[in-house]
Amino acid sequence: MFFGIKKEQIFCSALDLQYLCRLKFKIMDAREKKQLLLDSRYLRMTQIWAENSYCRRRQVGALLVKDKMIISDGYNGTPAGFENVCEEDADHSKPYVLHAEANAITKVARSNNSSDGATLYVTTSPCMECSKLIIQAGIRRVVFGEYYRMHDGVDLLCRAGIEVVHLWMRNGEYEVVEITGDNSESHYQEVEKCIAASK
Repeated sequence: MFFGIKKEQIFCSALDLQYLCRLKFKIMDAREKKQLLLDSRYLRMTQIWAENSYCRRRQVGALLVKDKMIISDGYNGTPAGFENVCEEDADHSKPYVLHAEANAITKVARSNNSSDGATLYVTTSPCMECSKLIIQAGIRRVVFGEYYRMHDGVDLLCRAGIEVVHLWMRNGEYEVVEITGDNSESHYQEVEKCIAASK
């Protein structure tokens, strides 16, 4: 059931989908609207932060937010003191390159802040290794904008009970999809189809 309509009764054209998204936004309570606005703003900030990365293949940014305050930030790159070259000649990342999430988590570990109960905003969904760090850091919520080439990290976060939200631009508007163990694979396939259709 979707707004009292049986699944079989919904015929989604692009216009229908835009209408339903607007309708869904209208019936959100004030707290949900505010959270969507905050999520979209923080996610846009991660995109700007990603521009600090020297990586050529993919620039990723991350922000750790707790109590509406940014407590840490990160972008993918080499460890402090290393040359700012992320890729080897064959365009493969060097083995010591840190992901944006790992950078943000290790930065907060060196500060007086705690990531326990925080939200991680990241441009790209976390990989398996970063997902392990997220779980161990006590982060309770992850919001991402696009999928990494593998989605096993998202599956691990769902399994650990962490709230995972894919906030993606679709038809000119943000669409919020809460990822669970039940819908993770089907949502990933839907995103892949949309990307393929737009090329």
